[in-house]
Amino acid sequence: MRMIAAMLALFSISLTAYGKELPQKTFCVFDPVGANGPVFMRMQDYKTAALAWGVEAEMKAYTNETVAIADFQSGVCDAALVTGTRVRPFNVFTGSLEAVGGLTSYQQLRELISMLARPQAAKYMADGRYEVSGIMPGGSVYVFVRDRAINSVETAAGRKVATLDYDLASKKVVEHIGATMVPATVATFAPRFNNGDVDIAYAPAVAYEPFEMYKGLGEQGGIYRFSFAQMNFQLINYRDQFPAGFGQKSREYVASEFDKGMDHIRTAEQGIPENYWIDLPDEQELEYLDMLAGIRDELASEGVYDTQMMKLMKKLRCRSNPMHHECASDLLF
Repeated sequence: MRMIAAMLALFSISLTAYGKELPQKTFCVFDPVGANGPVFMRMQDYKTAALAWGVEAEMKAYTNETVAIADFQSGVCDAALVTGTRVRPFNVFTGSLEAVGGLTSYQQLRELISMLARPQAAKYMADGRYEVSGIMPGGSVYVFVRDRAINSVETAAGRKVATLDYDLASKKVVEHIGATMVPATVATFAPRFNNGDVDIAYAPAVAYEPFEMYKGLGEQGGIYRFSFAQMNFQLINYRDQFPAGFGQKSREYVASEFDKGMDHIRTAEQGIPENYWIDLPDEQELEYLDMLAGIRDELASEGVYDTQMMKLMKKLRCRSNPMHHECASDLLF
């Protein structure tokens, strides 16, 4: 890997020497941990790879996703790496990857990212000036509770839930179970959970340690080992600011790095003490999946989720579990 990086660096230097300096592009990278976080660190390898695609990338770390998006929209950045839900205004197709209950395993996520990195899928990656040029895993989103007595939809009713104020799907779930939504951001959801301002929060395992969520869990809390959604990071850029073919090469590279992205996620999941994990009975898990399916259908009918993406996700779920009742009439390819 170091040899490849060195060769690419020499390639860049040689181009500069011949007066063909590579265009410099600014990438706004959201990582809740900042410049020392795992997401930003992975983008350093991306920066090296991008030299071969004709771009010299300057990476800027952001711990505030709203600011990263604002800088992208105002032209401060040529590209931005943000969570999938934030991409929805730019590309509703890929912005639907974080649909609640849409993907139930990392294998399904791997298959989907691989499919979207193929040249045949390129038309779905672009919308106007915007192009999604890579998708990275962010980890399954789990439900954290301060009290294990919150063990059903019924017992969640009336409880306070930290809810990302821009996430319509999460708001819909809170409304559906009769809980009370407490608006939160990536910066505030964990402190509210830890301080007892809310009873429930949802987050990937990678948030457990840096956001000290063990403080909120205490001795009575727990984490349901149920994939509420698949968090992901998506790289979105202005197509007219990059060389032709850049987006396709970028998507293929990012997809090839899936396992590296998963290393940190699996380490984080394994690092959570086993006594915090709560396994749902099969019947209850099916009940929750059906509930989320109804919410997905409702949001798709409202245009929040892309209907083609919903069909694609269903095919992947049915490959994994063809005996599930939602798959009975499907003809799978």
